[in-house]
Parts: sequence; C-alpha cells; structure tokens
Amino acid sequence: MSMGAPVLSATRQGYLAGYRDALALIERLHRLLLDVIKDEFERLGLIEINAVQALLLFNIGENEVTAGELKTRGYYQGSNVSYNLKKLVELGYMHHQRCEIDRRSVRVRLTEKGRRVRAIVADLFARHATGLESRGVIDLDRLDDTTAALRLLERFWTDQIRYIY
Repeated sequence: MSMGAPVLSATRQGYLAGYRDALALIERLHRLLLDVIKDEFERLGLIEINAVQALLLFNIGENEVTAGELKTRGYYQGSNVSYNLKKLVELGYMHHQRCEIDRRSVRVRLTEKGRRVRAIVADLFARHATGLESRGVIDLDRLDDTTAALRLLERFWTDQIRYIY
C-alpha cells in the first residue's frame, strides 16, 4: 500500500480546489488592498510611511493597545509589529507609554498626525464603498454573505490554532 496522497472523490477534489482558490484569492486581495493604500498615499505625496503602517493606524483608531493586543484583536497581521510600532512612534504617528502595572508592556495610541492618516484611509474606504454600491459591483446582501463566510473561515482557523496544536 502506497503512503502517497489519499484518493479523493470528485466532490472532495472539487471542494479542495475551491478552498485553495479561496485561499489564493484572500492572499491576493490583502496584497492588492495594500497596493491600493500605497497608491493613495503616493498620490497625496505621503511617502513617509508604508501601507502596512497606514492600515495599522486605521485599525487602531481611537483605541489604546499594547503590541500583544494588536495581534490578538486582529489589528495587525504582520510578524514585524515591533519594528512598525517603533517606526510610527519615531515619526510622530503614535504615542507610547509604559504600562503602570506591567512595566515591560508598552501601550500605544495615535497622535493627531496618526489620526490624520487614519482619516485618509477611512475616506479611501468610504469612496470604495460608494463606488461598489453605485456601480452595482456587489450589493449589500452579497457583501453580508461574503463577510459571514469569511467570519466562519476565521473562526475555523482560530479553532485550528487553539485546539489542534
């Protein structure tokens, strides 16, 4: 008996192919989102920060968080969060302050300069939403269904991390 890949039924093969297509699309969409943000910032002449940093500022918003919370709350997906936080503090987009209780932990929040970047990204997203709706690219029901499906996938992956490993 061979230890190769298991033989899959046509239905399972189709499901696997669909899952792989969805994974590739999610990855491409994230990169494309970063490119869209980068282009907007270049158009405005804001080249001091990159798209990942701008999206981080957008996601933090008015919250005050620690570096660890950035990942657990889903504000940041990258592996180099410390580098980006340090850079954003150095450039004046974020304040940082040691926690009173745990002096090893640092809390961060946006400065006025950071809030301006957040507003630019928010305006960009608002223009996109208006364009999607007005051009009939995707209606609200389909957008809600897509979001619901992505949340189910997120929950499945989170469970894999928490309970399988």
